[in-house]
Amino acid sequence: GPFVVLDCPCRLAREHPCEPLDVCLIIGEPFASFVLEHNREHARQITRQEAVDIVEAEAARGHVHHAFFKQAMLGRFYAICNCCSCCCGAISAHLHGTPMLVSSGYVAQVDEERCVACGTCVQACPFGALTLTDGLAIDTDRCMGCGVCPRVCPQQALTLVRDASKPEPMPLATPEAMPETMIRALTP
Repeated sequence: GPFVVLDCPCRLAREHPCEPLDVCLIIGEPFASFVLEHNREHARQITRQEAVDIVEAEAARGHVHHAFFKQAMLGRFYAICNCCSCCCGAISAHLHGTPMLVSSGYVAQVDEERCVACGTCVQACPFGALTLTDGLAIDTDRCMGCGVCPRVCPQQALTLVRDASKPEPMPLATPEAMPETMIRALTP
């Protein structure tokens, strides 16, 4: 800590944004104090449990968790954004050819015996990596391993598996559940 929640700048920029707006988490110093000082009307300090609750609620909405690391930010993790594909500037830029995001190191994999081709995952995939043809097809080049599709699959036919062609995952990442990765990042 400290933990600060910030109104999502991407959602604020939209005429009709997704809600809630307060879903971006800033963690630790000097970042938390800076955001509180310079963005008082759109940020507030919260508890660790409130941060965990935000991550869990956004996962339930089918949103993507982005952990931000920047060399200019002391070379460390400092934020978790919880992004919807309709508002997120980084997802939009990524989908339009400007790679702003790095894969989790995992890709979706389908258990063809369990999959009933209902299309729930196709509609939920924020990166357009899933299609239905003669069954579910996964474009591993587009798949970011975000964990949305396994969470929404009513048949539990999708899992995340390590893909050696993708970057090395965060040390805390597990293929079973990406929201837990973010929650563990919030836990001492």
